[in-house]
Amino acid sequence: MNIDNINNSPKNTYNDIKAEDIVSMVNDLLQKAVRYGASDIHFEPTGKNLNVKYRLDGVLNTIELIPKSLSDNVIARLKVLGGLLTYRNDIPQEGRIEIQESQNGQITDQRLAVFPTIHGQRAVIRLFYKHQELMDLKQLGFPEQIYTSLKKIASQNLGVLLLTGPAGSGKSTTLAAILRHILKNTPGKSVVTLEDPVEIRIEDATQTQITPHGQMTFPTALRSLLRQDPQVLMIGEIRDAETAKIAIEAGLTGHLLMSTMHSGTPAGAFLRLLEMGIEPYQVTSSVSAVLNQRLVRKLCNKCKMKSANDDSFEALGCDNCFGTGYKGRILIAEMVHLDSELRKAILAKADIDQLECILKIQGHTNMISNGKQLINQGLTTMDELTKVCGIVPDNQE
Repeated sequence: MNIDNINNSPKNTYNDIKAEDIVSMVNDLLQKAVRYGASDIHFEPTGKNLNVKYRLDGVLNTIELIPKSLSDNVIARLKVLGGLLTYRNDIPQEGRIEIQESQNGQITDQRLAVFPTIHGQRAVIRLFYKHQELMDLKQLGFPEQIYTSLKKIASQNLGVLLLTGPAGSGKSTTLAAILRHILKNTPGKSVVTLEDPVEIRIEDATQTQITPHGQMTFPTALRSLLRQDPQVLMIGEIRDAETAKIAIEAGLTGHLLMSTMHSGTPAGAFLRLLEMGIEPYQVTSSVSAVLNQRLVRKLCNKCKMKSANDDSFEALGCDNCFGTGYKGRILIAEMVHLDSELRKAILAKADIDQLECILKIQGHTNMISNGKQLINQGLTTMDELTKVCGIVPDNQE
């Protein structure tokens, strides 16, 4: 398979392959995905083909069109690798694929999910890499002010830090880096995590995996953990009111707790807690800060070109970046601390527009402003920022 320029039409490398060669074909696709740094591999059935897509730097690219006649064989092979039931084609299944020696120690885990559709079964493999350059908090690329704030929060003995952002925005990487920072700078602290699943291994931390549909749910495990004398707790995600209530209480009773929430903005995270039934005074007393982050693609250093209209750069595309014009990703973020004005507004149950207005009056540096700084530095483009953050108003600073 030649994907020197990934923007070209997808290949039909495996048109002449036979069913007995499926094993080598699947291994080939997995190895090439690792070679090119794909975070996910999608096997999507259609009426004509089985489309194979790699997610590179957050963007899905169609790599191969496998004949539909081989679709069932490919999915069956993936099920065998993931330890799933090959004879059940009518239910969703999840599993793990064992790491192969040919992957040269680059991969820490491979998660497989299979789902039935009208055209056959759809499979997605998520790849987890060993990123040595993303181990330390300083290396993540936060603006200096946010980096300083995160170190200060990491040194506290109580309170709640919430991270917001969509899936794939680097929240787990940030949380792992904060926990490593705590373990490095305050050795001997009891650090415990509850995750679904455990994505990143953290040395010297006690990590527990919550299995879907199991008896040990997030609330059950969290209640029990609070009797295990932890000092720092990390919950993979606050998904429901019961988990939120226990987490907030933990932050009020001498624990430093970190977790993620689904919210587009920091202000939205405060309101989400209120909607979950958390009393306003509990929110204002427990939450230290909300960190909102995204990942934008970095311009390829080998082919980016200065724009003729201004001092920004444009994405061109070359062999180094598979024709996309981008290579790698970089963080954009914003952080909101609870001050007296925000506390008053939350206690008064202000709506999101009122909270956003307070932040604007205070001169809050939002995520879009952070992104524009990166554009000025020639690291990304306005097109990429707009794509990741949504439509950017002309007057948005």
